[in-house]
Amino acid sequence: MIYVMTPLTREVREAVALAWGVTGDGERLHGGEESAAYRLDGHVIRVGPVGRGVAEAEWCHAVARHAAADLPEAVAPLATFEGATVVVVSGRPVSCWPYVEGGWPDSDVPAQREAGARLLARLHRSLSGCRPGPRPVAAFQESGLYGAPPQDAAELDDPGLDRWLADFHARHAVRHPLHGDYYTGNTLARDGRIVAVLDWDETFVGAPELELAAAALEWGDDVAGPSKEFVAAYHEEGGTAGHLDEESLAQLVRHKLRREYAYFHKAARAGVAHDEEDLEYHRARVELFHRLRP
Repeated sequence: MIYVMTPLTREVREAVALAWGVTGDGERLHGGEESAAYRLDGHVIRVGPVGRGVAEAEWCHAVARHAAADLPEAVAPLATFEGATVVVVSGRPVSCWPYVEGGWPDSDVPAQREAGARLLARLHRSLSGCRPGPRPVAAFQESGLYGAPPQDAAELDDPGLDRWLADFHARHAVRHPLHGDYYTGNTLARDGRIVAVLDWDETFVGAPELELAAAALEWGDDVAGPSKEFVAAYHEEGGTAGHLDEESLAQLVRHKLRREYAYFHKAARAGVAHDEEDLEYHRARVELFHRLRP
């Protein structure tokens, strides 16, 4: 996995001190494919990529704050002294979050996989009444979602999938904000319990079935396919997504895999040097895209 090397500069530390009253040198936290996170004085400072707009970040943060109002595990950004959640330093959005102690859960442990599913169900219920208005910039996952062939994944062109997605959304009118990137790396566990959902940069409004399918893949076996046990636990907990038959689960997972393909090549064009492990994982995901075709 390639992580960004964005430094915590003196200018960022000064801006954070003025905006939130948080000071310190900072300890780089593990992870971060686009944003870098640093621990300062019981807080986490996230430094985003150049060019990510304030309006987009504030929109995502509003969704996180809505979830956090009744879901203890949802980690939301802290407001500045002036009431915003973002300041811009050298073209980068900077935000401040409470630090939560924990490590990534292990989805190979059935109890933790089930806990992840149940938390997603509660998260969806907490977001079902959120009405944030139009997202200022479309999320990466939205490309191709409603039947228009995604231009950044032409090598995985699939008119059948495009038609299926258009029909699916015509038949599934329920929409509410989704986390957008619900996998183990955006959650934290402590003492065997999941205690935090992090990183709301990819949140968008969509059908909850989409996120359920994507999460079932991420928390299941990413070689064999999505976890039906994850889906069952989610429904048992009362999530907002409807029933997913075999075809629906496969096709929604294939949409996710096609977006992963596009992101892999986007990163390569940006100069990311993928190692052999990355390449093998990419090849396995492409193979799974084809294998899951109904």
